[in-house]
Amino acid sequence: MSDFLLRLAEQPATRSLIKSIGLPTPQKLARASGAYADEPLAGRRVLFGASQGAFAANTVENALKDAGADLDKSAPTTLGDEHKFNALVFDATGLTGASDLRQLYDFFHPVIRKIKANARIVVLAQNPATAADVHSSTAARAVEGFVRSMGKEIGKKGATANLINVQKGAEKYSVGPLRFFLSDHSTYVDAQAVTVNKPKKAPTKIAYSQALAGKTALVTGGARGIGAATAARLAAEGAKVVVLDIPADAETLQATADRIGGEALALDITGADTPQAIVDYFSSKGGLDIVVHNAGVTRDKTLANMKEKFWDMVQAINLEAILRVDDALLEAGTLNDHARVVCLSSIGGIAGNMGQTNYGATKAGLIGYVAARSDELAAKGIIFNAAAPGFIETRMTAEMPLMIREAGRRMNSMSQGGLPEDVAELICFLSTPGAAGIAGNVVRVCGQSLIGA
Repeated sequence: MSDFLLRLAEQPATRSLIKSIGLPTPQKLARASGAYADEPLAGRRVLFGASQGAFAANTVENALKDAGADLDKSAPTTLGDEHKFNALVFDATGLTGASDLRQLYDFFHPVIRKIKANARIVVLAQNPATAADVHSSTAARAVEGFVRSMGKEIGKKGATANLINVQKGAEKYSVGPLRFFLSDHSTYVDAQAVTVNKPKKAPTKIAYSQALAGKTALVTGGARGIGAATAARLAAEGAKVVVLDIPADAETLQATADRIGGEALALDITGADTPQAIVDYFSSKGGLDIVVHNAGVTRDKTLANMKEKFWDMVQAINLEAILRVDDALLEAGTLNDHARVVCLSSIGGIAGNMGQTNYGATKAGLIGYVAARSDELAAKGIIFNAAAPGFIETRMTAEMPLMIREAGRRMNSMSQGGLPEDVAELICFLSTPGAAGIAGNVVRVCGQSLIGA
């Protein structure tokens, strides 16, 4: 459903009017189209700075140059009002104590007003869990609060701020998330902190364009919405995609597969024979490199009014089916080394929603699941992560009552809902070799929703 307020805000005359009466004036978001470019930052002016003793600075600077950035390393205090930037990048990996946090202020304070609409800000910090001592860990964790707060200040410009927590020695694996966060592929991913560690089994090659060439992918719930958008995005990066959905949607499913040059697999994800059917299907295709667990439902009722069939249905589709399918794939060896598995969690699993005890339990369960699985399969380079959407403009949200829908749209730093393509972009990135250092993470795609973390 179209966002009427966003359309009004795009027109200068009506934008002034809605602003004068105190309504949000959302910025039209810049969204990338098509596959990843070799130089996603070509023509974009990027200001780069680093803390004293930053250990990722050389890697970051080289990555920015390789991505085509118009790189500026000037001291922020020397820049006049005529200077405007598409992105600000600061390497804070050298912070070793509370007093070092002043370096964040010194870099960002003089230039935060110089960012353009739809700008990107990325900060790198030490991984607090692997920092050398208590003071370094404390400083690294403080950076997260700084980045999240900054995101709330710049969201009205359609700008984002994200954090990469890097383990020392894993600097090369920060390049993929850096490129993603700085691009227009990450439009609705805001105020997120991803942790990058050195993988136990690293890919032999990391490609940043046509990153999924030669890979085979399965997307469940793939007939429409987020699933269909994800299938299209994976295919654009070179993957051979199989979309799975219920037999009742077979016609729509086949149409989705045909649009992307993929294949359709009409199965009930909760069926007793479905896990083995999936194993059999992909065993003849050389195994699976990417699995996206997108199939899911809601059956909302307060706990006191919820019928047990609605509890059981949501558990069966949203959580139990995922565990059964993955168990079968792993037992049969159908998941190839370096495979990527992305589960669709939700902010409902992070913060909880009234009337969603069934749904919230499943989505929180997936958060624990991806962490446990990634530890278990690290030696094979098989990585599990979760994407947690916020308010996304889908058929489901279009059916919400008007006021609830409007509240959902506005309760984030960008004052607007996301699109299925925004979720697909995050899933696609997490499926690439460039995300090899990110394991067991939960990344929200919510425009920095005001609920949850």
